[in-house]
Amino acid sequence: MLHTDYTPGRTVTQDGRSCLFFSGFAYLGLHQLPAFKHLLTQGIEKYGALFPSSRSANLRLSIYEEIEHALSSHLQQQSAAVFSSGYQASQAAAQYATSGKQPLYAPDAHPSLWHQQPELPVMSREEWIAQTIEKVNTHPDHHFVIITDTVNPLTATIHPFHWLQELQRKVLVLADDSHGIGILGPAGQGAIHFLPQTPFVRYLLTASLAKAYSVSGGVVAGHAADIMAIKRLPLFSASTPMIPAHAYAWLQSGELIAKMHRSLQQNIAYLLHLTANTAVHNPHGLPMFILPPGEALVQYLQDRDLIISSFPYPQPHSPVINRAVVSALHLQEDMTTLHRFLGEFGITKP
Repeated sequence: MLHTDYTPGRTVTQDGRSCLFFSGFAYLGLHQLPAFKHLLTQGIEKYGALFPSSRSANLRLSIYEEIEHALSSHLQQQSAAVFSSGYQASQAAAQYATSGKQPLYAPDAHPSLWHQQPELPVMSREEWIAQTIEKVNTHPDHHFVIITDTVNPLTATIHPFHWLQELQRKVLVLADDSHGIGILGPAGQGAIHFLPQTPFVRYLLTASLAKAYSVSGGVVAGHAADIMAIKRLPLFSASTPMIPAHAYAWLQSGELIAKMHRSLQQNIAYLLHLTANTAVHNPHGLPMFILPPGEALVQYLQDRDLIISSFPYPQPHSPVINRAVVSALHLQEDMTTLHRFLGEFGITKP
């Protein structure tokens, strides 16, 4: 277990040493950029540290409607609702989606999507897909809600969704895109750019805004009627809203986000080039590079002032997974250093 008194960027100070940091999830690195921190400061000066009221109160703060409109446009949906965290957004979406419908949870669905402690299927995703298609097509319309993540950050995998085109009954698909939004698609619009459009499927997208965008908040986006119903839930109306300064900073950061998105894609491409034909696993060009298991590798890198992601997740008893997580802040020399150490350890060819 490591401790620090400083928020990591491309480096982190640990025990008085400056270490390269290939962990965490601030994919665009906005949290360390002076320009972004300046926008946060402007937001605090304008709105204060928080909005001391609920979204259902008789006095409303217009910036929430502004960011909801911007996010719904970004995600190509009719409407959106913002929450104080991605977890809360997913919980609200799951509570709404499972009301009156039978949930079909994907294997390894993230705990933020769990409602009433579901029993997740113990099978391969291919088997689950085949069973899901059969179940949906042999039941009436609107009987099921399919609940899944779009990306598995622990395996660096983008889940396939082409099979949704085989459905012949109307179904709601609740998809958590926390590790896709801000990363996937030409403009970082996330999974929606590859989710198939079919008359039988209605999407409800949820995501954390912290993973890529470095703001404390979450979003649920979808059809206007679904979002209107979600906004009537106590999880929305009775909860403290997201920090308005964070909403302000995100709304003002369009050009900065686009620039850092390009940098992230360039860094991913460079490390993919360095680690081609090695034991490093990243089949879909995501910011997560899966490394061989074992504490020896973690300690070897730490001894050389390089920290990777290595801990059990999403639950304490989950397996420990070793990953190198790339952000837009990393320099080519950082990734060259990582590659060299991996090669010296015996994972890649120097």
